[in-house]
Amino acid sequence: MTQLPDPESRTAPPLMHRLWLLFSQTVTVGLAAFFVVATLRPEWLSRLPATRKPESAPAIAAPSSAATIGSAMPAGIVSYRQAADRAMPSVVSIQATSRVRLPSNHPLLNDPMFRRFFGPDGRGEPGGGLGSGVVLSSEGLIVTNHHVIDAAEDIEVIAPDGRRAKAKIVGGDPETDLAVLRVSLSDLKAISVGSAEEARVGDAVLAIGNPFGVGQTVTMGIISALGRNQLGINTFENFIQTDAAINPGNSGGPLVDAEGRLLGINTAIYSRTGGSLGIGFAIPASTVRTVVEQIVASGSVTRGYIGVEPQDITPEMAEAFRLARREGAIIAGLLRNGPAEKAGVKIGDILLEVDGQAVRNTAGMLNLISQLKPGAEADLKFLREGREVSLRITVAKRPKPGRPER
Repeated sequence: MTQLPDPESRTAPPLMHRLWLLFSQTVTVGLAAFFVVATLRPEWLSRLPATRKPESAPAIAAPSSAATIGSAMPAGIVSYRQAADRAMPSVVSIQATSRVRLPSNHPLLNDPMFRRFFGPDGRGEPGGGLGSGVVLSSEGLIVTNHHVIDAAEDIEVIAPDGRRAKAKIVGGDPETDLAVLRVSLSDLKAISVGSAEEARVGDAVLAIGNPFGVGQTVTMGIISALGRNQLGINTFENFIQTDAAINPGNSGGPLVDAEGRLLGINTAIYSRTGGSLGIGFAIPASTVRTVVEQIVASGSVTRGYIGVEPQDITPEMAEAFRLARREGAIIAGLLRNGPAEKAGVKIGDILLEVDGQAVRNTAGMLNLISQLKPGAEADLKFLREGREVSLRITVAKRPKPGRPER
């Protein structure tokens, strides 16, 4: 007789099977709980203890965050607001009003129709010009470009806080394109003056002014070049070149360094359209200081003069005349009975030195001669027919540049 199996042994699963069911259920519940916590309370997971990496695992540097990079850089590279805050209160806007006036012998003055609109003396309707200026003293001394106020009949200065005042011309120097104004405004902030001699190509600079009359504006760039001359802008040139945007209305405004100190006065741009192309020029603060001091003291600038017409030595000229050196300034013309002619200078002489200082070109010669005191004697060294000649010249006063009648 066959024995039947026990009913309990047929329904009860094996031990391993029960353990597997318990494990799978535990894992399923655990994953479900992790998913719920990660979705609804992810901050709870950050409290879990971090597992330590094996000692042999190589350490991989995490990418630097933007905050880390910014904190490692010098503060001046991140923002120039401190420099702008220091310099902007010392920058004013200038409105100059002038009238076009024809010479007294102009034939249009005989035309009745012309005189009906422009008056018997040929003076037209007033026109306005915009520019900028820099406060040099709290007493109201302001420097700007000469071309901003040239021939102006009425000059108004607008302070950064909106106050307006009529300005008087202390004096001007068209050969460096600088002028000094004085206004009766209290609580003006004088700008801090830096050292243009310590500036280097690549230094960050700010240009501040009132371009196109839109209001005070700050642009940023770098110093592109130093000692630019022979551009045909001024008689005496030693410009700082910058790519900071300079537009009409910026003339007379400051070029400042990254600490807000004056490096130069913005004066001209190279442009084919009238707008900024990234080539602007500023008069160095050292020149500004010298010119302003003389204007404040005497109302004008006094320079030395010897009465010569210089010319640069070109490579072609050096080859044609078999010159041993290409530095210096060749004398192409002499003022009759002028200081140089009286001292024995001849056309064709090459000026090598002025009081022991080497002459490299005509721009350098003009700067050296202009610094001589009128009435004093100066020792000049020339090259004449292959030999050096030293002459002592009595310096005269440089005449004021001629200008057409207005």
